[in-house]
Formats: sequence, structure tokens, C-alpha cells
Amino acid sequence: MSLFGMMRTGTAGMNAQASRLSTVADNIANASTTGYKRASTEFSSLILPSVGGAYNSGALNTNIRYSISNPGAIENTNSSTDLALDGSGFFIVQNDSGTPYLTRAGSFQLDSEGNLVNAAGYKLLGYDYSGGVPTPVVNGYAGLVPVSVGGASLTATPSTLGVFNANLDSREAVVSAPIPSGNAAGASYTHKSSLNTYDNLGNEVLLDIYYTKTGTGPDTWEVSMFNSADSAGNPPFPYGGSGLLGSVTLEFDANGKLATTSPTDITVTVPGGQSLTVDMSGMTQVGYVFTPSKNPAPSVNGNAPSLVQSVEVDEDGTVFAKYKNGTLEPLYRIALADVPSPDKLTPLAGNVYQQGIDSGVITTGYAGSGSFGKIKANALEASNVDIAEELTTMIQSQRSYTANSKVFQTGSELMDVLVNLAR
Repeated sequence: MSLFGMMRTGTAGMNAQASRLSTVADNIANASTTGYKRASTEFSSLILPSVGGAYNSGALNTNIRYSISNPGAIENTNSSTDLALDGSGFFIVQNDSGTPYLTRAGSFQLDSEGNLVNAAGYKLLGYDYSGGVPTPVVNGYAGLVPVSVGGASLTATPSTLGVFNANLDSREAVVSAPIPSGNAAGASYTHKSSLNTYDNLGNEVLLDIYYTKTGTGPDTWEVSMFNSADSAGNPPFPYGGSGLLGSVTLEFDANGKLATTSPTDITVTVPGGQSLTVDMSGMTQVGYVFTPSKNPAPSVNGNAPSLVQSVEVDEDGTVFAKYKNGTLEPLYRIALADVPSPDKLTPLAGNVYQQGIDSGVITTGYAGSGSFGKIKANALEASNVDIAEELTTMIQSQRSYTANSKVFQTGSELMDVLVNLAR
């Protein structure tokens, strides 16, 4: 046995426990860091061969392990842009240089440019909805862009589709000429309603709809549409401006339903806007007063210009801009990534990870699909650090460090004895 070897082993033991205490210090310091994953120091023995019956003391190897696959508790918050992953996967973020990384830290907020960034300044990435429903690239980051709602302000959408169904009272008498489609003074009608639509600039355009029981055939009704702004007043006819926007004749069968030969919709051009098709396939004609349907209720798409009031995220990762007028518009779909061995990812500053040699190939997808977990808004994933466990580890390391120092001290004292023998 060598005294030098004993002292070397004691030094190795002290270094190992110092490394263990360093991971404990990091864990305790980051116990409140969102999405932080606990680090730990593991040891393996280093045995040196012994010869001639004399034991040759070895040392030990240290290995740092990160419990990345061990999830932390999910805690609710008051921010709709705070996101937690309930299950496997990582958010994909990028730094200012555009380099992508993985993270579980979902404390995102809007920066001055409208980008969603987390506490470390990394921008959240997703697929843009502007080209339609996006499709993920499963083996790379192609197509991913920063999730930004800054350009969604003051967005107007023209009306293109609508639904209006009602019951037309079969007891009403046939209206004699002139009728609304002729747009002549003194025109008569049976029922009237209106729909609010939007032009290309988001201006409201109120359309008047007239339902007139005619004598052109049994159980026939004319539906005519006009721009309310062109009305002559009271009485409304004749309408000026664009005049008659469109007209169809509905035919009903003996049961009060639309006949198979009848039109089921009407298409007109909204003044200053787009072609609008209004579905009327649920119209009826029975002996009851004129009553608009409640299922489905009359509705038209489109919206007036409005500022973004807030951002909402669905559990599938769809990011919506919520406008002050209540409209929800899908802007992005958050992408997730995963690897076969998350614990082998390489951790970097800012609570992010990059692909490691042994982590495996990165795959991407959407929340709730495949093995990916779901996204929970108004929530954050806490660190997976257990303070009680860290304090216990700290006490154990302290005692082990002290014991190894005693070994070194004893070897030093024996070395002094050996030196003194030569005097």
C-alpha cells in the first residue's frame, strides 16, 4: 500500500463530494425555477490492480445526471400565456440568433414586438395559420416561426358565409304585385328581417331581407335582399344605390319543408365586400307566426376591425387572438418536440436543452397527438426539486467530505512519521 495512493484516494473522495454538493447547491437555488430539472452526482468505483498482496487504493468516477424526464408539479396561474406540458414533450424555442432549443419552462409573455418569450428571453416557435391549417414537419424544425400576435391588431374580415332559417307563416295571404324583387314604389311583402354583415374594410353593412308569399305556384315564397342604407325610408321602396342585391324563390312541400327542387341558399355581393352565401336549408312553412330559428341561430361570419385584447391557447396548442369584440382568430399552432432519451439531452443556461450524443433523434408534432402530452394554459410546471431530499443529500455529502479529509490528514501524518525516520 502506498501512502501517496491513500492521500490521492482521499483527495478524489473530497473532489467527488464537492461535485455532489455543487449539484445540491444548484438544485436548491433553482427550486422555484419554472421547469427546472434536478441534477444529481452519481459515483462509480475506480479499482487499481493489487500486486504481491499489497492493496493499491484506487479512487472513484463521478457522473452528472439530469432528471429531465421526471415531471414537476403543475401549478395554476393567472396568465393565459403561461403554459405547462401535461405529459411528454418539450416546447421549441429559439434565441436571438435563431438557434432552436427545447424547454419545459412555459412562462411566456408578450414582448414589445408581440412575440411570446419566456423568462430567459427565448421565443416560442409554432406553425403559422395564415396559409391554412398547418402540417408539422416530423423530423425537423422547418416551417417553424416565432409565435407573434403583434401583427394581429386591427384585423377586419369580410363576410362570406351566413345562416338564416325561419318559419314562414303558411296562413298568410298571397301578396299581389308589386313585390320586393321589382324594387318599385309601393311594393308589399309578408315578413321582413335583417342581417348584419361586414365589407372588406370591416364596416358594418345591414342587409334587409324580405319574405313574400307569391302566387307563382303553390307554397312559394320570394326572398329578396337589399342594402338597408339604400332604403327610401318609410315606406322603404324603392331602394337606391345597388338596388336589388339578389332574389330566390323558395318552394315548400305538403309537410312544410323545402321541396327537393327548391333552392336552399341565396348568394349576394355585400356592398364594398365579398360574395355572401346565406344558407336557408332549414326554412319551414307551417301555420305559425314568423319565427327565426334558434338552432342554428342566425349568424354571419366576418368581423369589424378590433384590437387584440388577450391571447388564448387551446390544449392542442392552437394560439388564438381574442379581440375586444369577442372574436377568436387562430394564429399559430404550437409545435412540440421529443427524443427517445430525454435524460441524455444537454442542458444549457436559460433552462433549455439541445440534442445530445445519446439522446436520440428529435421528432416534432402537436400536443395530444402520438406520445406528446397536452398543453395546459394558465399553468406552469414547477421544478422537480425536493428540498428535503436535497438537504439530506447535503448532510451526507458533508459527512463524507469530512471522512475523506480525515483519510488525507492521516496519510499526511504518516508521511511525516516516515520522513522523520530518515533523520
